[in-house]
Amino acid sequence: MPRDLPVGNGSMLVAFDELYRVRDLYWPHVGVPNHTGGHPQRFGVWCDGDFAWIEDEGWRRDLRYKPETLATEVRLIHDRLGLELVCHDLVDHARPVFFRSVEIHDLRDRPRDVRIFFHHDISVNESAIGDTVNYDPRTGGLVHYKGDTYFLINGRDGDGWGIDQWATGQKRIGSAEGTWRDAEDGLLERNPIAQGSVDSTVGFNLAIPARGKGVLTYWLAAGSSYGEVVALDTRIREVGPKRLLERTEAYWRLFGDARADALDGLDEDLRDLFVRSLLVVRTQIDDGGGIIAANDYDITHMSGDTYSYVWPRDGALVAEALDRAGRHGVSHEFFRFAARVVEPDGYFLHKYSPTGTLASSWHPWMIDGEPSLPIQQDETSLVVWALRRHIERTGDIEFLREVYEPLVERPALWMLDYRDHHGLPKASWDLWEERHGIHLFTVAATIGALDAAGAFARELGELDRAAEFCEGADRMRGSLLRRLWSDDHGRFARMAVLDDDGTYRLDMTPDASGYALFAFGALPADDPRVESHMRTIREQLWVDTPIGGIARYTDDPYHRVVHDRPQEVPGNPWAICTLWYASWLIARAESIEDLEEALPYLRWCRERALPSGVLAEQFDPISGDPMSVSPLTWSHAVVLSTWIEYAERHRALTGGRRSDHAMTNDDRDRVE
Repeated sequence: MPRDLPVGNGSMLVAFDELYRVRDLYWPHVGVPNHTGGHPQRFGVWCDGDFAWIEDEGWRRDLRYKPETLATEVRLIHDRLGLELVCHDLVDHARPVFFRSVEIHDLRDRPRDVRIFFHHDISVNESAIGDTVNYDPRTGGLVHYKGDTYFLINGRDGDGWGIDQWATGQKRIGSAEGTWRDAEDGLLERNPIAQGSVDSTVGFNLAIPARGKGVLTYWLAAGSSYGEVVALDTRIREVGPKRLLERTEAYWRLFGDARADALDGLDEDLRDLFVRSLLVVRTQIDDGGGIIAANDYDITHMSGDTYSYVWPRDGALVAEALDRAGRHGVSHEFFRFAARVVEPDGYFLHKYSPTGTLASSWHPWMIDGEPSLPIQQDETSLVVWALRRHIERTGDIEFLREVYEPLVERPALWMLDYRDHHGLPKASWDLWEERHGIHLFTVAATIGALDAAGAFARELGELDRAAEFCEGADRMRGSLLRRLWSDDHGRFARMAVLDDDGTYRLDMTPDASGYALFAFGALPADDPRVESHMRTIREQLWVDTPIGGIARYTDDPYHRVVHDRPQEVPGNPWAICTLWYASWLIARAESIEDLEEALPYLRWCRERALPSGVLAEQFDPISGDPMSVSPLTWSHAVVLSTWIEYAERHRALTGGRRSDHAMTNDDRDRVE
């Protein structure tokens, strides 16, 4: 189930599902731990003897954000109850406090007795063993705790501070369903404490005048001690929740501010998706620098694992998109994170937790009885490539001095060492994490990385290193053209496997990741071979249903929906793959008419977004529903980069500065 509304601040992330139930609560890191384990945190309304949970069919829901903020704006109408609720949720931009403001409007033209209930299925640090929840008379709220993790739940309705009702009890022990059942008669039992596998429910009582409204504000504060959460609760009382909400909304408007001149040639809907993507991306990034792939816990039902990890490739591409958008501070911290976790020899392993520890993996350390590095080489290459873009945009030479050795010199020397006899990268895993070989995407990314390392070394006076890195890039570029291009097919192979006799066996399956050919500077976008390759991607991988979009590759099995029409539906359409094709159209555009060929693909992406603006990893080719994880950080990052590419090319074609993808004459000479 997609996470329609993530709200966060870099240390706390709260995510809602499509029924407006909180499903994920991460703290103190984005991505770990998830204190709900993906279980729904229920929200219920009792009115004049009638009751409805928010997931009940009687609700009409409109789940959105306030424009240009990370505050939600959710409208809920229940005809049987005769109520409309307007809810605003956010996480304080500076402190680990989740706020929920609820306005209750009477639709019956008579006074109403309304009680709002919030349920908490919290398993502290992802385990229900040994938890405690107790009523706290000092604050008038509830406290869940275990070890050094505390959550204080409190609120205000009208002029009163504190919760009006509460229940504490056990969950999933024997026949115990949880305290949420206690709310359905409108009264909670006020048990003062529970221990073990526990949950809780709090209630607020409001008297709503005829055609009037009542307002309550609920909050959940996190800390490493009881004293910390009490201090947060005290600050909320002193400053006032309304003011804190307004401050946080103002902060996110400032962060998401997309200057009017930054998105030339794009209509209002596309501009809105750009701003929403910038904000959604930020919710998925930990303050420690880890850029998390996705935080939708429902994927565990399929794989027994999450996407709540840092893949260096995803992180590098997201960081580069943030740099394009002018949010250099966030990407800066990612490179610090990368410098901490890179291996001593200069390469990155599969993925990492937000804390920097090595994450779970399915890449083996031995293949066919021989040792094999469990890596995707493009992950190492793209960090170097993205760092070059970061330094070019920020001019932060002091930072370059700090990271040059771990993120440029050692990785580049390792890349030179990790080559076969033709100068191509040795076999590793592909970006889709499915095949072991020499991949087109990896080769292109490594050329871009060695070019970047050569430029860095030259600027720092390391002329021998610069020559070594640039020669490695040139040799690899030549091998790319000689070894991976097929005249018979009129396109590049997506993968080569080096056989025992020293020759390459080519996999000619059409794969959308061929966009890497021009994206990282391996070849110019208008090279006839690149053009032929990209046109084939569009022809072979377009999903021929009313939904449309471009699939990853032919016969993609991941979450596959349609199995019997491979020519029409080669796989599920992905946002990133569709926008990669748009990126190529933008890069090769020589006129405004050429450039506008990309707009249908940008608008396709906008149409696939949920009403909240959230984008999934992929989509059902028949219904268009989001599939796999949602939001996918990478999807939103490609929105940022593609939209800016379009605007920059638009300015270049109308007399402004040239496109970010344009190659220099030196680049073109080296390619040929």
